[in-house]
Amino acid sequence: MANSNSGESATDRFVRVLETFTPTRTTQTATDIGRRAGLPSSTAHRIVGDLVAAGLLERDEDRRLRVGLKLWELTTRSSHALWLREAALPFMEEVQARIGEHTQLVVLEEDSALCVERLSGASAGENMTLIAGRLPLHASSSGLVLLAYAPQQFREQVLAAPLKRVGPETVTDPARLRRVLARIRQTGHVIAPGTVSAVSTGVAVPLRDRTGEVIAALSVILPRGVDPLPALEELKAASRAIARTLGTHSR
Repeated sequence: MANSNSGESATDRFVRVLETFTPTRTTQTATDIGRRAGLPSSTAHRIVGDLVAAGLLERDEDRRLRVGLKLWELTTRSSHALWLREAALPFMEEVQARIGEHTQLVVLEEDSALCVERLSGASAGENMTLIAGRLPLHASSSGLVLLAYAPQQFREQVLAAPLKRVGPETVTDPARLRRVLARIRQTGHVIAPGTVSAVSTGVAVPLRDRTGEVIAALSVILPRGVDPLPALEELKAASRAIARTLGTHSR
């Protein structure tokens, strides 16, 4: 791929364009994309044209741009997240049916907690997490589990960065957060009220692969004040069942 004057490759610029789309920003104009991607207008329009021609972006009836079905097709053909989601989904459905609240499957992606599946009932409480949405690792129950079991060097990198307060009880003190993470490794779960929203409690457990490595977190988001222990037991049972399905072992 040819580089720009700044040394950035064409692939880098394509990725920057695609990353301007979010779970809540699903359509944009080419001008919007260029501004958000930090690209000159002519460059943005050229890249958008190339992506539309390839089917990776589409235009809606208002000529606004959205992610194309071709991109979805390509990313789901051999996606690790899709394989994990398919294994977990039947057991997540059982948890959601019994608990009646948001049930989520979350993986570590770069330095964020990325939600790959969420099941929600009509009467479920507040939840800020969206499918394909991200939350800081230190500020969600699933993220705390993923951070607890991440390599030590990675944990220290996260702890060394500024820790933003998301909810009223988000732990932002590195020393305290180390204690929280150590407790998660000791108990194999976390109950985290108020870390994302004052009215919610996150409950999460790890999901392991055949080597024992944690590959995801399974969580339920409860209204604040609801007893978290029934949800915790359901999550632990589901985690063990998913691990058996994957041919793995779980704590």
